[in-house]
Amino acid sequence: MSLKQKTTGFFAEYRKFIARGNVMDLAVGVIIGAAFKSIADSLANDLLMPLLGLLTPSGLSLSTLTLGPVKIGSFLDTVLSFLITAFALFCVVKAINTIHRKKEQAPSAPPKPSEEVLLLTEIRDLLKEKNG
Repeated sequence: MSLKQKTTGFFAEYRKFIARGNVMDLAVGVIIGAAFKSIADSLANDLLMPLLGLLTPSGLSLSTLTLGPVKIGSFLDTVLSFLITAFALFCVVKAINTIHRKKEQAPSAPPKPSEEVLLLTEIRDLLKEKNG
């Protein structure tokens, strides 16, 4: 097998791998997750942290909280941002699961009667007409 055939086969296999649905779904999920993280970070840093600062007597800002060289406040900001992101993602997944459950629980059409039942019904109807 020549080098050109190996290379062509490799790229064909790679293209087939990338085109699989679950790889594309994963890529879309990662991109949307990154965008969602920026929204959650903004929620934490621009809305919730200032509100927490207003509730404290001295307008405490966690981002500037340090213990010697250790930046505890920055770590707490990151933890809070993670918790907010995780909670928001949980709410989205829970809503999607609820929608899927409702679709699954929707009453389906009654099953079609079997051929035997149809024949018996026809015989019954004929007997009713005959005995009428």
